Amino acid sequence: MSQSIDSSIPIHVGLILDGNRRWAKEHGLSVEEGHRQGYLTLRTIVSAAGRHGIKYLSAYVFSSENWQRDKTEVRDIMKLLNWVLKHEVKGLNKEGIQIRFIGSKLKFGAAMVRSIMWAEELTKQNTRGTLLLCLDYGGQQEIVDAVKRIAESGIDPEDITPELITHHLYAPDVPPPDLIIRTSGEQRLSNFMLWGSAYSELAFTKTYWPDFSEQDLQAMLDDYAKRHRNFGG
Repeated sequence: MSQSIDSSIPIHVGLILDGNRRWAKEHGLSVEEGHRQGYLTLRTIVSAAGRHGIKYLSAYVFSSENWQRDKTEVRDIMKLLNWVLKHEVKGLNKEGIQIRFIGSKLKFGAAMVRSIMWAEELTKQNTRGTLLLCLDYGGQQEIVDAVKRIAESGIDPEDITPELITHHLYAPDVPPPDLIIRTSGEQRLSNFMLWGSAYSELAFTKTYWPDFSEQDLQAMLDDYAKRHRNFGG
């Protein structure tokens, strides 16, 4: 599926899902419940993105830095991820959504890695849309890993180009994000898709991720459609 530069619909939207913990605190709920509600919101936005014609949706679910959080919170997030893999993948498959995971899998247990591989295999033929779940993901590490693969291949340094580095990223077949949305009022990328975001449009909202709605998405898509994208020319 191709898209011209001046298209009013982004082909790839990146989501920085921020505010789950603050949402939970303000509602007198546990952090675990905040992350659970965050997943339910993501499920809603995945369906909405398909209706809006968005081909790729990348969700920054768990960064490489998130391992430094409280051990109980990390455990709860892993438990939620396991639940999603066991109970939600089949529903997404029925909707025609392809699920892909990008990031390192080295810190995940063997059982979770098997579940991740099963989800990708089950949904790999789906064409209605692609959900990229960024797990143990860091934009700087993605670039480092790409450069390592290039070095290991023996390519002459003079032959290294931006296109070559792009080809060695975690998902080289996925176009760079046209639009990156961050919730909760923070205005930074926080190590999300640093290479691909070179010319991404950015959108920020003070709304916490669990409260983010299809109406919020629509408002950002409407704003995106009014922008004149500049790719350095």
